Amino acid sequence: MTHNKKDKGNKLVIIGGDAAGMSAASKVRREQPDREIIVFEQSRYTSYSACGIPYFISEIVKTAEELIVRSPEEFRNKYNINVKTLHRVTNVDTKNKKVKVFDIGNDTEFWEEYDQLLIATGGKAFCPDMEGKDAEGIFGISTLKSGIKVENFIETEKPKAAVIIGGGYIGLEMAEALLMRGLKVTIINRSEQVMATLDPDMGIKISDAIKNLGVTLYCNESLTGFKTVNNRVVGVTSDKRTITADMVILGMGSSPNTDFLKGSGIQLGVANAIKVNAQMQTNIPDVWAAGDCTETFNIVSQKPMYIALGTVANKTGLVAGSSIAGEETLFPGAVGTAVCKICRYEVARTGLLEKELDAMNIEYVTGIIDSKTRAHYYPNAKDITVKLIAEKKSGRLLGGQIIGEEGAAKRIDVLATALTHRLTLQNIIDLDLSYAPPFSPVWDPVQTAARHLIKKI
Repeated sequence: MTHNKKDKGNKLVIIGGDAAGMSAASKVRREQPDREIIVFEQSRYTSYSACGIPYFISEIVKTAEELIVRSPEEFRNKYNINVKTLHRVTNVDTKNKKVKVFDIGNDTEFWEEYDQLLIATGGKAFCPDMEGKDAEGIFGISTLKSGIKVENFIETEKPKAAVIIGGGYIGLEMAEALLMRGLKVTIINRSEQVMATLDPDMGIKISDAIKNLGVTLYCNESLTGFKTVNNRVVGVTSDKRTITADMVILGMGSSPNTDFLKGSGIQLGVANAIKVNAQMQTNIPDVWAAGDCTETFNIVSQKPMYIALGTVANKTGLVAGSSIAGEETLFPGAVGTAVCKICRYEVARTGLLEKELDAMNIEYVTGIIDSKTRAHYYPNAKDITVKLIAEKKSGRLLGGQIIGEEGAAKRIDVLATALTHRLTLQNIIDLDLSYAPPFSPVWDPVQTAARHLIKKI
């Protein structure tokens, strides 16, 4: 059922009040000023930057309020969007078009009917099911509330040593934040390298870099337990050692927050994320989903993937809102572009990894080059490493990874654009990229990498 802008009396219920949910709510409100919109959000906060949490903890960002784009009060008073914070949806009845809501503040439950429903519940930090996981000093980083808890703990308890479980984006960004706060930082990583979103030959460079920053790194180790005294963490055990810790950060990745959809008939796919079409519609009429709880179409592999990124959440929220408001807007998918800062290093990636291409039986070639971020004679030129992966027969770009002390973050956008439009290595070489000595060598490192790799085609 589609609605035009004159429709009145149609109740839209949105589950989740962060990036995707509030992008959608705002879009529907702009297009349908008289529409009834109710948003249920289980935390106290709406529309905040979860990506900014490590920078709040490091004190680069001074207050948690700076991470909030719009408060619940602003949505209610200025935009007439009825945001109900501290309300958790526990069940979805798609047959009778209603949701079961737990009012956390009043400890009561009720059912709310809807005409249309958007699920935007995001992802949840993975927490190992082992004794002591709820002890004081153990934190998952997934919500603004969790970030505030970490900041308060550092301020009041003055911890000296932190152990981070997991070497992905959150683990490494939190390592930087805690180093800046003066803590001794140890990372336990289950796989052979940090940053499993990079190929091993690039991941090893990050492992070396963070050791140079003073982080103690243990790879090929698995968490086996927490040591606690009086329900307070004092250490972590792996399958190889015991490490003293005043605080522990769980950086073991996240998964879609979809457990409450059991029995709803809503179809789940990769990693139990919600299956959606290009308009963010689910298999159930009048039910949409967006953000970190959904699958994303991978433009390069042409297959669904699960990727939890703020950019994708905001875009899919906007598309869902447009679709709910009756517009024919489509989300084309993503290429998996991500970037991360670890002290002085920028780490960027886009497209597919070698192991993913192996699984798809695609013949490919790879090449890595070391270059400089500026003209060789210009002061303060930094090292930069670029890896490209291309299809062997056609030369089409399939993936790229860049590590450097500057310039990696924005150069990856050239490769993301190339992947989105199915460009070849020759196309990349032919691009009219900007040049001046303070910004780049005359051949930009991404083009140098393409020139290097095209010899193998």
